[in-house]
Amino acid sequence: MKKAQFVKAGQMKIVDADMPKIQADDDVILKIVRASVCGSDLWAFRGLEPKEENSENSGHEALGIVVDAGPAITTLKKGDFVIAPFTHGCGHCAACRAGFEGCCLSHDDNFSSGYQAEYARYQHGQWSLIKIPGKPEDYTDAMLASLQSLSDVMPTGYHAARTARVQKGDTALVIGDGAVGLCAVIGAKLRGAKRIILMSHHEDRAKLGREFGATDIIEERGDDAVKKVMELTNGAGADAVLECVGARQSTQQALQSARPGAVVGRVGLPHDSKFDLAQTFYRNVIIAGGPASVTTYDKGLLLKAVLDGEINPGKIFTKSYTLDQIQQAYQDMADRKTIKSLIKF
Repeated sequence: MKKAQFVKAGQMKIVDADMPKIQADDDVILKIVRASVCGSDLWAFRGLEPKEENSENSGHEALGIVVDAGPAITTLKKGDFVIAPFTHGCGHCAACRAGFEGCCLSHDDNFSSGYQAEYARYQHGQWSLIKIPGKPEDYTDAMLASLQSLSDVMPTGYHAARTARVQKGDTALVIGDGAVGLCAVIGAKLRGAKRIILMSHHEDRAKLGREFGATDIIEERGDDAVKKVMELTNGAGADAVLECVGARQSTQQALQSARPGAVVGRVGLPHDSKFDLAQTFYRNVIIAGGPASVTTYDKGLLLKAVLDGEINPGKIFTKSYTLDQIQQAYQDMADRKTIKSLIKF
């Protein structure tokens, strides 16, 4: 089969690889229907974090067809069309029962990789895999794109809203206009935010943010952006802050833009080892967030919202590629020529 491989910073390639096999009783083998490039994949591609050369791709977002399953799998059968969450919760530990399967206590291999490929082995599929009604051919390309977003980016955006404790009538601030930030706008709207402020420096992303529910756009950067938040909130700050970048500046902006007693929901993968918690103490700002609860959100809310046409997060995929075009898919995202790259099989 064909599979993408990380060669070195700035370079991806397609290689021939062995077909994946069942290795554990709760494994599921998937024929990939859609995959995508995540913003977190770009850290190594841009050379901003170490990754072994000629190693497995970090792709972790997919839709697939079940082609084989281990003997412990009773919830799915061959031919089922599924969302493959990037986390592999068990469904019964304390974390999963609380709706935080991104931190599942049963598995030490809770995160996906290698899904930019024609086939993939999905571990611990009994509870975490999400069956989609029908078959891929029953859906339009646009609907398949929205379903693909449910494997990571849309639940991650919703997780920012949930962990920031967005309530009906709140003013929510979203920091980051990438795919996660745009999905966080959708998440904040679903939870009833009355006002959604999006920090965006790109016209195409700001336009999509408004379509998703943003009421205000802040184009300023750094301290000027924080000042603008304060102007828009009459000096109080936002009721909830959704931090969707993970950089030092975005985290600082989040803390400085939150009103006293507000919650900052962080889903941007942190890339700063130093963090001064003292600055939050005298403002009573609460910090929350982490890996998203994909299975919980999809089963409980998001899959139905997509199928019913209530939300259309697939619009974040502004360019599509074949697997053979994986280098271009990465490069275009790195160069901001697309918001998010969709891989079609």
